Amino acid sequence: MTIEGCVWTCGDHVDTDAIIPARYLNVSTAEALAVHCFEDVDAEFAGKAAAEEEPRIIVAGQNFGCGSSREHAPLAIKGGGVSCVIAKSFARIFYRNAINIGLPILVCAAAVEGAEAGDRLCIDLGAGTITNVTRGETYETPPFPGFIMDIIDAGGLVAYTRQQA
Repeated sequence: MTIEGCVWTCGDHVDTDAIIPARYLNVSTAEALAVHCFEDVDAEFAGKAAAEEEPRIIVAGQNFGCGSSREHAPLAIKGGGVSCVIAKSFARIFYRNAINIGLPILVCAAAVEGAEAGDRLCIDLGAGTITNVTRGETYETPPFPGFIMDIIDAGGLVAYTRQQA
């Protein structure tokens, strides 16, 4: 699976309240959550993402997705047109929640350090490569194990489980 898109950057320790403020947890669909994704960080994030024709790729620092264990955060990100998150590290529960909803997330400090907002990335999940097309640089990250790729390809754990029945 290959993913392409433009980079939106954020820093270290982006918590789930920054991704989707708690006041919106009364909804649970990706579309409804996406409208408020990163609302308190960048009020224009959702509008810009909706207006863009190509998906976004979030590039973040350490401990992305820390805070509560709510699945709403990766769901808001995916619903908001983000096709992948690359970070130096992820909170453990966020990582698993993202995989469970079929959102690819990659750990690659070199790609984070080499990317700036607006850069264009091309990610080959099968090969474990991240190419910054804007800068002409390629980085390596461990590819997902087969069973995780199967979950992502299916669109999440629920869809994957239904396929297995």
